[in-house]
Amino acid sequence: MTVTFNRRRMLASLAGLCTASRGSRAEAALALSEHELIDLRLPGQAQLGNRITVYTPKHTRGGTLPVLVLLHGLGETGNDRDGAYAWAERYGLLTSYERLLHPPVDQGLRHHRFLPKIRAEAIDRELMLYPFRGMILVCPYTPNVFQMNTMRALDDYAAWLVEIVLPEVHSRTPSKQGLRFTALDGCSLGGFISYQVFLRRPEAFYCCGGVQAAIGKDTAAFYAQQFHDIVQRLGPRRFHLETSTQDPYHDANVQLARQLERRGVEHDLRVLPGPHNQPWLIEAGTLEMLLWHDRQLAMPLVSTGT
Repeated sequence: MTVTFNRRRMLASLAGLCTASRGSRAEAALALSEHELIDLRLPGQAQLGNRITVYTPKHTRGGTLPVLVLLHGLGETGNDRDGAYAWAERYGLLTSYERLLHPPVDQGLRHHRFLPKIRAEAIDRELMLYPFRGMILVCPYTPNVFQMNTMRALDDYAAWLVEIVLPEVHSRTPSKQGLRFTALDGCSLGGFISYQVFLRRPEAFYCCGGVQAAIGKDTAAFYAQQFHDIVQRLGPRRFHLETSTQDPYHDANVQLARQLERRGVEHDLRVLPGPHNQPWLIEAGTLEMLLWHDRQLAMPLVSTGT
């Protein structure tokens, strides 16, 4: 597989974002009022990490739910504990989930910095008509693949997610099995790895996405063509692109959306106000990501509004 990305440039851009975020890191308290937590170490290569956290909603009431795998960013690649808990503790995963489950979604927000009032109200109206159904959340440690043989690491990590992680999740949770009920997304570095995993194992995921995905503008046509070819070969897939006005990867993600549009590949692009940091995720980015996947996995014909 030919992958067109500049390793040195990617490392430099990610390192800059990581350094910038350390001074303003915002951690959302890990609350489990709506979820049961499983913390696991699974068979795998030590350098790629083998720890995952799984959050099973308590509101399943004996039913089954789809599965969403979430990959974290560079800032939490330093150790497996930070990585496995990044989405829950630092990206607002569980609080966003609860806001969608119990609207209004702007509850607790003092200021609408990143989630405009008009957008919050639109989401509330939609949730009144079509309540949030939710999914089982799987958060594996995500390695910094640029510190090793990148292509081999991506190959092995994709295989680990599909052949080890997903079967283990299905064996331990009330999850729906099969392509139609399985999704993959990631933030920043995790968005890049999400796309790379999907290219290697597209048979495993119905939805693939990136939140402020760390991709280069010059790779947009490559990803769009690869996604197009996969859809032509394997059937319908859904693609989620989410960025913000001050995201350094804004132009690359918008360009990817344009390239997908040119090729007739179904996708959704959401551009919100704000920077590339954790407060943005906690207030708006993670909530929008969860809502999008809920609609695709459970109610594919429902719009996520404008």
